Amino acid sequence: MHARAAGRRDGLVFAASVAVLLGAWNNVVITRVPGYPGSYVAVNLAATGLLVAGARSTGISRRELGLDPRRARAGLRWGGGCAAVVAAGYAVALAVPAVRPLLADARLAGAGAGEVAHQALVRIPLGTVVWEEVAFRGVLLAALLRLLPPRAAVAVSAGVFGIWHIRPTLSAATANTVADGPVGLFAVVLLGCAATAAAGIFFAWLRLRSGSLLAPLLLHLATNSLGALAAAAAHRLG
Repeated sequence: MHARAAGRRDGLVFAASVAVLLGAWNNVVITRVPGYPGSYVAVNLAATGLLVAGARSTGISRRELGLDPRRARAGLRWGGGCAAVVAAGYAVALAVPAVRPLLADARLAGAGAGEVAHQALVRIPLGTVVWEEVAFRGVLLAALLRLLPPRAAVAVSAGVFGIWHIRPTLSAATANTVADGPVGLFAVVLLGCAATAAAGIFFAWLRLRSGSLLAPLLLHLATNSLGALAAAAAHRLG
């Protein structure tokens, strides 16, 4: 009984530590890392490996992390299907002139083909998607599921995912001047974080439904990488 209580306490400490780390990482830590933004991909990949190692050291299995090779086919099926829907949505939006401006992102205006390719093929997949999926739908969700019922675990992980996006949402809103004044900017950031928290719920559902981290990873990759390509194309098409 004592060992069980100690194990639960250790699990709680690990889950809380991961949640606090992730809440601070994207908003405070990463921008203070030497060499940022050039070091973004390397640092986040290193953090991914360390987080997985930490989870495994606490006894969390590959299956709990969504890394069981036996579930890879299901992950590819679910994730591939969702990615195809996202790709079709971007294609339709680019084809409709009235909708096309909604895809534009001032941060990619005037970006050359090399820069866009780097964003879509390197920075987003390796520095953002792999890191976020392993951290949130892999390690944090697995740690929380050892302590909480599934719905509560998903809700907490999604809430931290929303907090993770405070700085990126603020950066995007400022670059694209989507709000006037601090009140408007606060509202935009709040809505953006709520939207990413909702996305986190769906990503977690995909992870649990498929049994594989590949499912949310492929959807996340399609949303972000194809989104960058679509934004660049929207600027060129006018």
